[in-house]
Amino acid sequence: MVSSAGEPDQDFSTTFARGLSVIRCFSHDTPELSVSEAAELVGMSRTAARRFLLTLAALGYATFDDRRFRLTAKVLDLGYAYLSSMDIWGIAQPFLEQLSSEVQESCGASVLEGTEVVHVIHAAPRRILSALVSAGTRQPAHATALGRVHLAALAPDALDRYFLKAQLTRFTARTLTTERELRKAIDETERLGYALVDQELEEGLRAIAVPLYDHKDAVVGAVVVSCHAGRVDLSNMIKRILPRLQATVRAIHDALPNHASANFKSPTADPHTLSVRKE
Repeated sequence: MVSSAGEPDQDFSTTFARGLSVIRCFSHDTPELSVSEAAELVGMSRTAARRFLLTLAALGYATFDDRRFRLTAKVLDLGYAYLSSMDIWGIAQPFLEQLSSEVQESCGASVLEGTEVVHVIHAAPRRILSALVSAGTRQPAHATALGRVHLAALAPDALDRYFLKAQLTRFTARTLTTERELRKAIDETERLGYALVDQELEEGLRAIAVPLYDHKDAVVGAVVVSCHAGRVDLSNMIKRILPRLQATVRAIHDALPNHASANFKSPTADPHTLSVRKE
């Protein structure tokens, strides 16, 4: 590489650039490659390609079997800085504040960390809610609507690992505390596209949540509206609040850079398909 003055750029690392080109040669059409195939795609010798691929494997960014290499999920770490710079939560904050104002209830968004949901943003009307939370608050995934949404988005093996680690603590008489009950609720959440949890974390607290998608339509978080059971009944949450909640996550999604709204699938609420656990 040369500088703007036409002289060799002393700050440019050719070796690093070639290593990145090896990562980029993997794609949807070429998810796994041999040394020879990678060398041909990148335009380097087999010796150099082999060295880069084995280095990626040694660092955990690739795996290989029968002399064919495939990238691992660890490669996603390389894009974390970019995703952070997008500040999806900064984009989402005003939308949640508007939603909270419209429905006059507490709203928030979370990510899943281990067996807990971590609240990243929050918006609430002036009305005080006993379960008011702030950014950084952690709650058990199994007893929250946010958690159900996150768990429904996990791959089967990841969900299995969750159950190996999770302590299904009972918080109220309504809390689901067996793997069988919780898996059924997670399946229902995946089918419906939203989760409605009625007083499982705290008596008097009802919450409804939906997934939040990034610009590639991958679930990156969950958004929730929390209500007091004495003020808002379940039917009202589905008929009045859920459509506004779905519209909000759609608006957040469309506001993201390079959004793919043509492929976005917003779940449709059907109050007749939801089974609510009553005790």
